[in-house]
Amino acid sequence: MAYVKWIFRLLLLLTAIGFFHYTLPQNDIVRIVNTDTRRVDFGGNSLFWAQSDIGQDQNRQDRDVRFIEAFFPNDKTMVYRNEDTGWGWPPYFKISSANLQAQAVDLVSTKVEPQWVIIRHYGWRNELFSIYPNAVKLRAVDSPEVRIIPWLNIVILGALATVGYAGWIRWRRFRSNRIDPTIEQLIDRWDAAAFGESGRRSFFQQLRAAIRSK
Repeated sequence: MAYVKWIFRLLLLLTAIGFFHYTLPQNDIVRIVNTDTRRVDFGGNSLFWAQSDIGQDQNRQDRDVRFIEAFFPNDKTMVYRNEDTGWGWPPYFKISSANLQAQAVDLVSTKVEPQWVIIRHYGWRNELFSIYPNAVKLRAVDSPEVRIIPWLNIVILGALATVGYAGWIRWRRFRSNRIDPTIEQLIDRWDAAAFGESGRRSFFQQLRAAIRSK
């Protein structure tokens, strides 16, 4: 039973880590080499795509999607999609994908004369399932050695940790003050009804002692 409990907790932890890793913003320093617009048929992969531009039909199974193609300083490739998020999830409230695409076009550069760009995005890149991170913001920088401190992630995770710890403390107090005494009272009443008011230890007390001794 203990193994099942720990496996369940581990699965919850991995799910939370995956959720935050996908949703929270990440920053890449890259060199943009091309921009493109492609017709995409989502099929069973729609979970990892956002939506059409605000004001367009949101129920289409295929539509044009903007892409930004880039290289990292180590020449590793990366492709970003550029979609509006609107008022949906994740809550980036992005409604300016067309403007972002224009900025990306303006920052296209070559390997000989590179223009380095910080692209803020969320999501994952997976070639097997054709999953692309969604670019939400970009800005030019002078060098790929720029140090980026994820202040927003620090604030969000810190706030969530604070709320979670406060909730855990309150739950411990509630359990200690309300739930545990109620359970003890129920056990005592069951003992009195089943075994009488004898001085010997109840069945439940014997069972707890046997468990603890193992």
